[in-house]
Amino acid sequence: MSCRLDIAVAGAGGVASSMAPALKEAGHSVRCVYSRTRESACTLADAIGSEWTVSLESLPHGVQVCIVMLRDDALKSLAPDIVKACGPDTLYLHTAGSVPMSLWQEAGAKHYGVLYPMQTFSRGKQVDWQQVPVFVEASPGDLDTVRTLAESISGHVQELSSDDRCRLHIAAVFTCNFTNRMYAIAQRLLERMDVPFSVMYPLLAETAAKAQKMNPAEGQTGPAVRGDHSVMDHHLQMLADTPEWAELYRLISKDIEDDRLRS
Repeated sequence: MSCRLDIAVAGAGGVASSMAPALKEAGHSVRCVYSRTRESACTLADAIGSEWTVSLESLPHGVQVCIVMLRDDALKSLAPDIVKACGPDTLYLHTAGSVPMSLWQEAGAKHYGVLYPMQTFSRGKQVDWQQVPVFVEASPGDLDTVRTLAESISGHVQELSSDDRCRLHIAAVFTCNFTNRMYAIAQRLLERMDVPFSVMYPLLAETAAKAQKMNPAEGQTGPAVRGDHSVMDHHLQMLADTPEWAELYRLISKDIEDDRLRS
């Protein structure tokens, strides 16, 4: 395969809406975008000057690479149909953190791999792809192509097995998804006092900056790491009307305190 690849994209969500333009900017040809909804497929295709389809059967047969950026359940159920549509010579890649590469082999593909970008993506918000860590894996003989493709959009490419990528995905869920859920809870608590979430911005910035400069465990602060049970008990009383949040507070505080006692 040449450095300039003909690519079909299956999916038009947050990951695809960010990666497809990056692929085009890197010099690749994104020939077709598939999505189950016309609006999503058309919007992304128009943005990159590509064809679009809402039918898997219309994916270009014989395209060099097909990158599948669907939800995990859709990826698992549609993989055999995608392989059937594009044919045996296509290199099939998915971008899922916790789906093993063996999915493609089970779907009948001969050439396959994974192109996992460890970043959070949302429609309408572009990221600096050169700074996005991308983790790759591939079937025998295809790793160089997958690595070259990844390196065309990212300056941080690393090979990682399916098992280790799943562990990495768990770490990313804690770092991003769970942390963002804490932000959402904090916002709702603040709304009760008519205080804007923006008051947290300096705290967010300092916390993120500190985590990049020192061991996060060593940088832990707050009542749990101090063993201040009077404060924690008072907080739990104030959270009594939202028992699910109180339980989160209790479990996380206990984990912090237990870690302190072990160290």
